[in-house]
Parts: sequence; C-alpha cells; structure tokens
Amino acid sequence: MRNLAHLPKAHLHLHLEGAMRPATFRELRGEDGQQQSVPGGFTSFEDFTSLYRAAARLVREGPRQNLLRLVREVVEDAAADGAVWVEPHVNPLTYVDDPDAALDLLDTVIDEGRRTAARLGIGFGVMMFARRNGDPAQAVETARLAALRADDGVVSFGLAGDEAHFPPGPFAETFAIAREAGLISAPHAGELAGPASVRSALDVLGARRIAHGVRAVEDPALLARLAAEGIVLDVCPTSNIALGVVESLSVHPLPLLLRAGVRCTLNADDPLLFGAGLLDEYETARTALALTDAQLAEMARVSIEASGAPRAMAEDAVTRIGDWLGTPSEQQHAGHARDDSTLSTGRCGRSTLPG
Repeated sequence: MRNLAHLPKAHLHLHLEGAMRPATFRELRGEDGQQQSVPGGFTSFEDFTSLYRAAARLVREGPRQNLLRLVREVVEDAAADGAVWVEPHVNPLTYVDDPDAALDLLDTVIDEGRRTAARLGIGFGVMMFARRNGDPAQAVETARLAALRADDGVVSFGLAGDEAHFPPGPFAETFAIAREAGLISAPHAGELAGPASVRSALDVLGARRIAHGVRAVEDPALLARLAAEGIVLDVCPTSNIALGVVESLSVHPLPLLLRAGVRCTLNADDPLLFGAGLLDEYETARTALALTDAQLAEMARVSIEASGAPRAMAEDAVTRIGDWLGTPSEQQHAGHARDDSTLSTGRCGRSTLPG
C-alpha cells in the first residue's frame, strides 16, 4: 500500500486558529480549567463557532509569541502530513482594528510561516478572509489589506461564516478588489446552504475555488458547470460529518463529485475541533470512501495546481506526485518504513480535547 504521508499535497482549507494542537490549546488555557466540548459533538453551527472563538481568544488576547507558536505548529503539522504547501486562513483585523497594526500582524504571520516552511522544505502562503456576519465595509478594508501583500505572502481571499443567513451580495466589491490584486477567489459556499449558495459564489464573487461546495451534488446542472469551468472544491469530509452537513461517511458526496468530473481537494478545515488532520483526511478517503490511489493522487495534483504556490514549486510537486503513483505500493512501503516511524513519533498528535 502506498504511503499517503509521502504523497505531495497542498493544504488549502485550514483556519489558522482552528488548527491549534490540542496540547497547545490545553497549555494556553492554563489555569482556566473549564472543560470544552468534545470535537465532533456539535449540535449546531453556533456550538462549533463558540468553541472556535474560545481557541481564537487564546491567541488574539495573548502575547504575540502565542501567535508565532501557532503559525509554527500549523506549518510543522502540514509538513508532517506530507504537505508541500500550506495556505491557512487568516484575518488580522480580527486581532486589531487599526489597519497599520493589522498589516504588521499580517507580516508577522507571513514571516514566521515562511521561516518555518523554509526550515522544513515546503512552501507557505496566506488566505485572507472576510466574515459574512461582519460589516461589509470592514470586508473591503480586509481586501485592501490583502492587496498590499498580494505579491508578498497573501495568495487567496475567502469568505467564512454561515452562508445560510448571510448571502454574498454585500461582498461583491470586496472580492472585486481581491481579484483585481491577483488573489484567488475562494469563498465558503455549499456547506450550510445548497446549490444556490454555490452559484452565488461563482456569479457574485467570481470564485475559482470554493471551500466545501459539497451540496452542489444536489443539482446536476451545477455539477456540469463546475466541471466545465474547472472550479475546485476544497472538501473536508470529517468536518462535514461533525457539523451535520452529511449524515455519514458512507453517503459523503465526494465520490459522486469526482465521477461528475468536478476538481476536488482534501482538507482538514479545523483539526482542533474535528480531530482529523490533512493526512487523516486522505486516509479516510482511501478507507471509508474507497477512493483509489489514482484518485487520491489526482486530488493532490489539483490541490497543488489550484494553490498559490510558485510555479516551480508546483511543477516539482506534480512530478513527485507522478513518481509516487508510479512506484509499486510494496516497494514504496518497504522503502519508507524508517520514515513512517519518524513521522508517527515526531509530530504532535491530534487527539481529541478532554470532555
């Protein structure tokens, strides 16, 4: 069996604060002593966002070294999972209101991410994002901030939050600014709302990548459009189950999306909250969704090509994906036995938080 840890891949749908290690969460929580909900035990989207905000506060209200540590550990975990590029979602204006201070904070994230990525031999870029439930004027400010670093660390722009209650119309100007700066348009859609949400992301926001998008499967005409236009869906199976978007893995629409010719990537969304990292999602797709190594390699290739990675890095990664797929599974397993042991003991595990 080919080792999925050695399949080059990009991690494109990952919220920075939601990717905090459980051990780090417990440590930063310190003397608080309050027990949090077990990951995956959400009864509503509001439950999920409440726990997310608890993790975010530990970083946003703590000393700057908490943020630096979070960035380092997110990059380290991505590398341990076989990512050659990681693109976490960040909004510095959720930390500070002043645009100059926010730009300084953004530069801090970019510098620390790049430094850690260079040490590990991978690449790092930032997805800036706006919040659906926030002030559209602040979203415009976020896009302008992102545009200032469009050629220096920021590679994409997203829109997060409850799409069922906050449609994308008020954010058309925001995304126009981001696209004009050359940023990839990658809003959330097709998670808490159905196909109409995905269409709005395409028509109003000019989306080229969509975070989630799995409910597009409910509309065959939309599937055909996604396939024809080469739109990429950044899919997170474990998150979909935990939040009740999909009833169970046995009926997850990813195999149907792939059969319809829709380009998809695998991602973890919020490992702290859902208990699964990037490599776990690939393993789940192989075992629970019965995807073949060829399908997994194709999703890895799409993740690289749809990312903000530099061209030379992307071309090298695609070549290595071909090498991974071309190596007989028995030979690869034997050749990487020592590496597997190092990976399993050298990274911080993503065990669930205490209940």
